[in-house]
Amino acid sequence: MRIFLTGASGWIGSATTRELVAAGHEVLGLARTERAAAAVAQAGGTPVPGTLADLDLLAEQAAAADGVVHLAFRHDVAFAGDFQAAVDSDRQAIEAFGDALHGTDRPLLIASGTVGLADGRVGTEQDRPDVSAGPRADNAAATLALAERGVRSIVVRFAPTVHGAGGDPGFVTVLAQVARGTGIAGFVGEGRNRWPAVHRDDAAALVRRAIESAPAGSVLHATAETGVATRDIAQALGDALHLPVRSVAQEQAAEHFGFLAGFFAADAPASSDETRRLLGWNPTGATLLEDIAAGHYPGT
Repeated sequence: MRIFLTGASGWIGSATTRELVAAGHEVLGLARTERAAAAVAQAGGTPVPGTLADLDLLAEQAAAADGVVHLAFRHDVAFAGDFQAAVDSDRQAIEAFGDALHGTDRPLLIASGTVGLADGRVGTEQDRPDVSAGPRADNAAATLALAERGVRSIVVRFAPTVHGAGGDPGFVTVLAQVARGTGIAGFVGEGRNRWPAVHRDDAAALVRRAIESAPAGSVLHATAETGVATRDIAQALGDALHLPVRSVAQEQAAEHFGFLAGFFAADAPASSDETRRLLGWNPTGATLLEDIAAGHYPGT
């Protein structure tokens, strides 16, 4: 298959590029900088210069492809304080892809997340969050609706922690930086709340299986571990950084953890049982705690 991939130079995207190429697919990866283009090429893909704002380019590439994997998100805009603008840009890209793939039965796979699926229980692929789960939930719903227009639409909800060797830029890296800065590997309250996790090579393998065979309207979970207790994450970081491990009171969490406080205090377990049955996906990568112990995070 000829796959157009956004986010091809990113943490998950570069692993996905390698996975797809190894399986015999051709990958054309959107690259907004020369550095990104070099990363796409290094992973085995062909760089396509452009950005998510180039809607005509996105539509042109989608029309010429056998499928689209949309992993990019304008984090630069979101982190600059305009999250809604980043969400709007994401929606416009999805609409451009949907129009280009209309009536073809070709796949369009987008990235979403597992946080906010369920309150007080394990989230499953059957959960459909409403707008209270965040504006990106609307974009996922819009993607699934494309199945009615002859698009093999797929939503992959990634665990909040996609870990591995080589520079994970995600939440656990921030936790390690906070721990080094404060001298404490902290957790909120009793630390019983749970985070799902998945190794990035396993996540890439899931994307590849999904683009090859997932049916239209599929919701899939990239969670190898249903939920890792945040106290255990803090303990692993403390051991690796040789720092004390302590509870941080809820009212002090924002001061201690910064923007990550709300996420780290959330209890957001999510299973992938249905995904495994549907696609025969069997994660084999290291666990999150094993990767922390292996020294894959700053200072560990």
